[in-house]
Amino acid sequence: MAGETRLQFQSVGIISKPRRPDIQKIVPELLQWLAERGLACSYDLETSEALGGGDGRTREQLAAQVDLLVVLGGDGTLLSAARAVGGRNIPLLAVNLGGLGFLMTTGPHELYPALERALRGEFEVQRRPLLRGQLIRDQQVTACYDALNDVVVNKAAMARVIEMDAFVDEEFVCSYRADGLIISTPTGSTAYSLSAGGPVVAPAVAAICITPICPHTLTNRPVLLPDSAQVEVVVKDADDASYLTVDGQVGLGLRSHDRVRCFSSPYQVHLIQPQRLRFFDVLRDKMKWGER
Repeated sequence: MAGETRLQFQSVGIISKPRRPDIQKIVPELLQWLAERGLACSYDLETSEALGGGDGRTREQLAAQVDLLVVLGGDGTLLSAARAVGGRNIPLLAVNLGGLGFLMTTGPHELYPALERALRGEFEVQRRPLLRGQLIRDQQVTACYDALNDVVVNKAAMARVIEMDAFVDEEFVCSYRADGLIISTPTGSTAYSLSAGGPVVAPAVAAICITPICPHTLTNRPVLLPDSAQVEVVVKDADDASYLTVDGQVGLGLRSHDRVRCFSSPYQVHLIQPQRLRFFDVLRDKMKWGER
């Protein structure tokens, strides 16, 4: 790891995207490769199912028992793995088997060279901040999640627009009438927030972004805040008119007067990056900037 004490990996966990037929070929070869180098190997329940059964573990159990996680899939698989890691400083090697894979900067043909470099300690780690989202109901915190991308208050299927009051550090911002509100990390700035008109934020920028989704007032625009800020969204609509999502994967129904509080998590996700790969290289590759 550049500029730091090298890590000595002794155990590797494998997390896979569910129901991918190529996992049946990739994982057995990977397990053999790791075993030949004296590394203990284990995998999640989704990988176990793809292999026809075996000693699979929940992703949370897996993260508690290994030194390195290899994530096989797309951005959604990585988001799930990041939540499973929690506060553990476990590096994640993300291998893109999906489509865009904005966070998956290692291709399948680069898996073994990347692992070789990792075992030699020749890798860089990018520390991505997490956003903590809390659901507060009747003055009690009833749910708490850490998001790598975003925490979103969305309208329910039958709602037209939803009404929300937003506060930053207890200062009133405005009342939103919109399809929803996205509170995102710099990592999440290139996900849902971007599609809703939010800015691209470089990963090194310590910021939280608020992006309204299809606001009824056209002058409502995204707001970029320091990462020390606390954002609170108060739901004004009737019960079940809106819901809370975390990284697009965890969903909870919201009630009138619920509060969604977001602030920087004390934890980070450690992503192994190919050496010399830079942020704008990824943008040009994944988003086809500059192409005609």
